[in-house]
Amino acid sequence: MLRRRMGYADPSSGKDILGNRSLCFIFICAFGLVTLLQQILYGKNYIKSAQQFSRLKGDETGNWTGPVNFSDDGSLKPARNGRKRYLENYDGSYEYNSTACRELRQEIMDVKVLTMVKTSELFERWRNLQVCRWEQNKEETSNFKMSLSRCCNAPSFLFTTKRNTPAGTKLRYEVDTSGILPITTEVFKMFPDDMPYSKSQYKKCAVIGNGGIIKNTKCGKEIDSADFVFRCNIPPINEKYSADVGTKTDLVTINPSIITERFQKLEKWRRPFYEVLQNYENSSVVLPAFYNTRNTDVSFRVKYMLDDFDSQRGVFFFHPQYLLNVQRFWAVQGVRAKRVSSGLMLVTAALEMCEEVHLYGFWAFPMNPSGIFITHHYYDNVKPRPGFHAMPHEIFNFIHMHTRGIINVHTGQCT
Repeated sequence: MLRRRMGYADPSSGKDILGNRSLCFIFICAFGLVTLLQQILYGKNYIKSAQQFSRLKGDETGNWTGPVNFSDDGSLKPARNGRKRYLENYDGSYEYNSTACRELRQEIMDVKVLTMVKTSELFERWRNLQVCRWEQNKEETSNFKMSLSRCCNAPSFLFTTKRNTPAGTKLRYEVDTSGILPITTEVFKMFPDDMPYSKSQYKKCAVIGNGGIIKNTKCGKEIDSADFVFRCNIPPINEKYSADVGTKTDLVTINPSIITERFQKLEKWRRPFYEVLQNYENSSVVLPAFYNTRNTDVSFRVKYMLDDFDSQRGVFFFHPQYLLNVQRFWAVQGVRAKRVSSGLMLVTAALEMCEEVHLYGFWAFPMNPSGIFITHHYYDNVKPRPGFHAMPHEIFNFIHMHTRGIINVHTGQCT
């Protein structure tokens, strides 16, 4: 009572001595201290130091800079627990089946799904693998092609033909499954007699994506040396870009939305579109005419227009059942999207048509493997509609396929 009358207050009253707030503050301080100690202890792993090695178990030669971990038998330890190897500077490349390359490939194969690691860590593992000379794994490639043949069979069903889609057929659309297109005599006449390509017809094929990753690579000559070149959605290949992307084109896809947005559905002037196609010399064009009902008329107009100009260019339409099968095949591989990209469609077809498949311009991240920002396309920075494709998962599959020796993915400069 006396204390209250004199205005004296107990300093501990109403305070949370070692209560919830105090304990929370102590926990935060302890966590910060532990984090700081970890940075001090493990920071040395990120400091580059010159270190050379001439042979690992007698089968590799070259220089590696940065901390290198050796096991008792002289092989490289896998980069785990944040330990990084700096392999940007090396003299020469390593054989596909060397000890170092087997371990580098295993580091990528250990990443079973894209969300297992940070993007930066995946980039680092991919950069490290670039010291290894790529070599096709005949067994892996053969098994993968057999899977594609069973599910999709591009040599028979990539395009609608008179053989696989006779007159009178009621063709079901790829997405508008309730929609049916009767194959009338007029429509039937637009189809080729049979597929123009056969199984493993070409030795070396190049599939060119439109990613900004291909800028300044000087891969044009290498691309043009391929036996067959696929391109997506009539990209620019003029002098401004040809040093990087080449000019040779044997088959190019055309998304009907391009015709709708850039060429007014060919309802008015048609010559501008015809002149764009002239850049691709005598290449064939392929359109998803039977993806949905909206695509059909626009796609047919391309055929009518080229006939009016007496063009000998082949015009083909993807078979809707083939595209459905491709979608299902890649969904099992983890590519779950409303629709696979045009690039993935072409890579899938190329794997059946070609003995060896090389990819250029395929990347799905805003930075290249070295962490440098790149444009979305090599010719602009227009982003795609979000949520339609699953591009990172497509690229993740390509990286795995490269690692397994099925396809060769090029993301650096060409020599």
